[in-house]
Amino acid sequence: MAYDGKIMRRAMARFDEDRQRREENFRARERALYTRCPRLEEISGELSRTMAKIIASGLRRGTDPRGAIELLREENMSLQHERAALLAELGYPADYLEQKPNCARCGDTGWCGGEMCGCLREYYVRAQNEELSRLLDLGTQSFETFDFDYYDKTVDYEQGMSPYARMEKNYDACRDYAYEFSTKSGNLLLSGDPGLGKTFLSACIARVVSEAGSSVVYDTASRIFARFEAQKFSREQREDDADEDVSRYLNCDLLIIDDLGTELTTAFVQSALYQIVNTRLMTGKKTVISTNLSPGELGRRYGAAILSRLEGEYRILPFFGDDIRKRKRR
Repeated sequence: MAYDGKIMRRAMARFDEDRQRREENFRARERALYTRCPRLEEISGELSRTMAKIIASGLRRGTDPRGAIELLREENMSLQHERAALLAELGYPADYLEQKPNCARCGDTGWCGGEMCGCLREYYVRAQNEELSRLLDLGTQSFETFDFDYYDKTVDYEQGMSPYARMEKNYDACRDYAYEFSTKSGNLLLSGDPGLGKTFLSACIARVVSEAGSSVVYDTASRIFARFEAQKFSREQREDDADEDVSRYLNCDLLIIDDLGTELTTAFVQSALYQIVNTRLMTGKKTVISTNLSPGELGRRYGAAILSRLEGEYRILPFFGDDIRKRKRR
């Protein structure tokens, strides 16, 4: 699984902020309790010194430290019992002054060995969904809220089925793709006229795959190509994060390119699209593309090499029917 560096930095910053906030809350609680009962603070200090003595005795050379360590342990247990009794008198449990990690699995480090812990992954997913929400309405766009009622059930004889039946197939394909997403998944090309639900289903896929913990980048084709152009022609502008954006497009687990074909097509755009499609195929990364163009139109605009890869490596989902946005307004 590839983690998006930009998203990871945001997740780690919030993870550390929350950890520091818990630390501050514990210290405030500790200070308040020490004010009520100064003996508790004395006991804490004595326990710290006792542990230091135990460690020093264990490391001392030329003597048998077992007797001294046993005495120190007895002293330590006596102090713990006294502390527990004082806390009970104040109405608190015996472990009230023990600072415990929020996540017992990783000890609030966010990592278990070389693997990200589930607690940090939750921060990552939230940060990623915030990023996706810049362009998508993740609050309402979900498979559960998809509405088939706006699709005509009249059979289109040229297509061999109705728009409604076609959308049922497209919906099932997108839903299965999202919930079964893995390194073995393929790629999708959503092709058809505007206003037929391509962006909505793309958002649904992004939401499900992101919440499962994979790295997802969603952007419009025009912005993606602009970032590639900025990377090539603005290298002296160190404040520009185009290098990072291009890396995200090429290396995320799932890239969703929206509205391919609406940008001004140039030789540079053709080259950038080939780089994206080919690099992600070569590295096993997955891509979903939505476009108002047919596969034939894509081939004429971007070249035979692109068309060959799209037809050979992508599952093509055709969309047809009346513009849903217009039907909703009516």
